[in-house]
This record gives sequence, C-alpha cells and structure tokens, in this order.
Amino acid sequence: MIGTLQCVVLDCTDVMELARFYQRVLGGEINRPDPQWAIGDAWATLHDAAGAPVLAFQGVADHRPPVWGAPEQQFHLDVRVADLEAAHDAVLESGASLLDAGEAGRPWRIYADPAGHPFCLVRH
Repeated sequence: MIGTLQCVVLDCTDVMELARFYQRVLGGEINRPDPQWAIGDAWATLHDAAGAPVLAFQGVADHRPPVWGAPEQQFHLDVRVADLEAAHDAVLESGASLLDAGEAGRPWRIYADPAGHPFCLVRH
C-alpha cells in the first residue's frame, strides 16, 4: 500500500453552497477546525461524523460541470440510502437535479449536485 485516501475534492464556483448541499445529504460538519486544512474563500471541507474521508470543495472561477454519460465524465459519488423515494425528494428539495430515474424497480438513481457533479442515490 502506498497511502490512504485523505479526501475527495470537488471543484465548484461557490464552495459554501456545495458544502451546505452535501451537509444536507450526508450530515457532518462544515469547516471543522483541523490543522490539515487551510480554509478560506476558495476552500471548504465537510467532515463526516462516521470518520469517512473528508469531502472538500475547491473554488474554481471557470468551473464547467461534467456531462453525465459523456466520454470525459470520469467520476461520481454513490450515496447509500435506506429509502430511495424519501432520499429522492430530499435531494431535489436541497438543489439537486435528476439526471436518470432509470426503469421502475432499479435500486439507484442519478442526480447532479448544484455545481453539476453527478452522484447516485443507491438503495441498500
């Protein structure tokens, strides 16, 4: 093993907007004091209470969201949920956009966060 995953960083134009969106989805604490992280106008963090890797948000003025299904789209997050219907309603109310509902009975749906990054809600 070479190392361990420290964080996942998402580029966006508004770091606090995206941090608050993922806080509503995942819980956790935004910009928790931590000597590993320099927090500022162009950087925010979300620490999960369960000790998962940090989700970080980096401000990029000319951020272009990925296009789901396009050849250059390389990354997305999967979020495990107990109730797919309730989670669906909650992420839409929080600012997500539905990208692919799939066929009836499929245990996952694909969304975009407010900055356009794709993520899936996956029923467990």
